[in-house]
Amino acid sequence: MGADLQYGEGRRRRRHHRAPISQINVTPFVDVMLVLLVIFMITAPLLTVGVQVDLPETEAGPISGDDEPLAITITKDNVIFLQETEVELGDLVPKLMAISERRTDVRIFMRADRDIPYGRVMEVMGTVNRAGFKKVALVTKLDKGDN
Repeated sequence: MGADLQYGEGRRRRRHHRAPISQINVTPFVDVMLVLLVIFMITAPLLTVGVQVDLPETEAGPISGDDEPLAITITKDNVIFLQETEVELGDLVPKLMAISERRTDVRIFMRADRDIPYGRVMEVMGTVNRAGFKKVALVTKLDKGDN
């Protein structure tokens, strides 16, 4: 009875609280990452330029850069595409200026079918260069030779 008098009848017993868990639950994080991985695996092939050309092969290294380049493509039928839109050579520069918001420091990737005459590629490249665009690069496939 002495113990009851010491604590009193109106007092509640203390509950024992568990200590907080200091570990991070990574299961939701892993679930989100797996979903994102699947989404990126499905959408990555769709992000390439839609005009099909048979690119020549070379041993040159890849071009690095952070900004999104514009793409000019010349098909084997000698048709010029700016991104995925067909354009005439005379309309190429005005459309480039409109897309680039009159900035001539944007990167431009030129893709041309391997069967296109070199003169035609240089004609298109010269037209783009005369308009003030200096960052023009030719796109090729990596050579898979017996090295």
